[in-house]
Amino acid sequence: NKVLIYPYAHLSKELANPSKALNLLKLLEEKFKEVGIEVFRAPFGWNKSLKLKVKGHPLAEQLRVYEGKEEVSIALKLEEKLVSEWYILEPNGNLVEVEKFDFSNFPNLEKFARYEIAKSRKVDRVPPHVKLMKRLEIADSEPGSDPGNLRYYPKGRLIKSLLETFVTQKVLEFGAMEVETPLMYDYNHPAFADYLNRFPARHYILLSGNKKYFMRFSACFGQFLIAKDAQISYKNLPLRIYELTRYSFRREKSGEITGLRRLRSFTMPDMHTLCKDLNQAKKEFKKQFDFCLEVLLEIGFTKDDFEVALRFTKDFWKQNKNFIISLVKRFGKPFLIEMWNYRYAYFDPKFEFNFVDALDKASALSTVQIDHENAKRYGITYVDEKGKEQHPLILHCSPSGAIERVMYALLEKAYLEEKKGKVPALPFWLSPTQVRLIPVNDDFLPFCEKVAKKLEKFARVDIDDRNETVQRKIRDAELEWIPLILVIGEKEVKSNKFQVRIREEKTIKEMSLPEILKWIKNKTKHKPFKPLNLPKRVSKRIPQF
Repeated sequence: NKVLIYPYAHLSKELANPSKALNLLKLLEEKFKEVGIEVFRAPFGWNKSLKLKVKGHPLAEQLRVYEGKEEVSIALKLEEKLVSEWYILEPNGNLVEVEKFDFSNFPNLEKFARYEIAKSRKVDRVPPHVKLMKRLEIADSEPGSDPGNLRYYPKGRLIKSLLETFVTQKVLEFGAMEVETPLMYDYNHPAFADYLNRFPARHYILLSGNKKYFMRFSACFGQFLIAKDAQISYKNLPLRIYELTRYSFRREKSGEITGLRRLRSFTMPDMHTLCKDLNQAKKEFKKQFDFCLEVLLEIGFTKDDFEVALRFTKDFWKQNKNFIISLVKRFGKPFLIEMWNYRYAYFDPKFEFNFVDALDKASALSTVQIDHENAKRYGITYVDEKGKEQHPLILHCSPSGAIERVMYALLEKAYLEEKKGKVPALPFWLSPTQVRLIPVNDDFLPFCEKVAKKLEKFARVDIDDRNETVQRKIRDAELEWIPLILVIGEKEVKSNKFQVRIREEKTIKEMSLPEILKWIKNKTKHKPFKPLNLPKRVSKRIPQF
């Protein structure tokens, strides 16, 4: 008939908020008193010592750990239980079960299909791009942060910035309006609570005072609230809204986090398009399919670098078969089809351009989804031709996928090219140093500076002024994947002609300065340019990050 309530916090690895704990202790005390039990409550938050003697076997004293469960969306739980049917859809419209399809001419598609069907995202080996991103001084893990958050060195920041600028430029040209929205949102907002359960992702939760917030895992929340407050007419549709989210946050499983491929904080170009009905949504879906492909090709990929997945419910397939087949014809290669019995999330259908890496793991880059739910959930409306309010359909589009994942795919592509006997390289417009000048000796440094000044309006140029042999400097430039290397000596000063090592062609060509500039401009046409963000002279740089 006596109870001591004794806080014993250090037994748990994950403590609750102190105010919650104290409220619980007080509640226990009240409940015991209500039923007539004499109760004592030890002070909360004190350092205390306790001697406890128990008669019986020494193993009778046991530790019990009661842990709260991770908050996971209903969509994520449904996705884990989802039973999918897998097919290959050919450009002629034939739908073939995966197990019956002849993959002889499509080995990469077979790798992609096997990976998707297995539904295992765990990585048991270090992918090649991780070694490359470190060796090329692009990025590395950040031990002072949560796993899946990277640090970017000057070269990596430059590549990332160029990609961000390029994709944003393309989206604005496509007709989207750029906005900016918050990183965190009220967990108990009436629209968010339901949407969190319809989005197949794990999220970060944080407390501020007594209020619960979540970190955004896409730009949907802010963009939807902007659309909700707008007065939209059918004449405005389709209406495109865009944000480059630096950052979005997803609490990926630790075994799935790897290099630039899958992160917990990432930069996502996120466009949402409001459409008045399914017909308009399908037309826009086709346009965005072409747009996504255009973006990836202009970054530096080819159609052969991708496998396309289309995912939809059986009902959507029955009602829109011709529409689906038209997409496959458009691309000219078979697609992997995932078909569901029911819509487990908010979208139906969804397509992705997927990159298959050196470990035969696939990652989605571009994606577009037709969202049937969120306009109603968020109260987004437009006024139709008859003056009545209607809920639009919403297309979710990331034209490139996460910027970090684009970098991963480019590095993995370079590794795979090297395995085929080709020269590993980044696209010229993304190379941190595009032209390296190597003086034969210090006497030619002033001339190198003059050449650099003429080139640096159009290319990122540096000068290797280290006290090393010319052969060593050339070798180091090759290891850095520098596209153009110019060795400068007396002959070059007198003739104004240069022996240019062109990395991608494995050749040395004699070129004048105007010819070099023409070559550079052809490679960087319609691409954003940013100046070198490292000291121009290599000797002034930190030797190794």
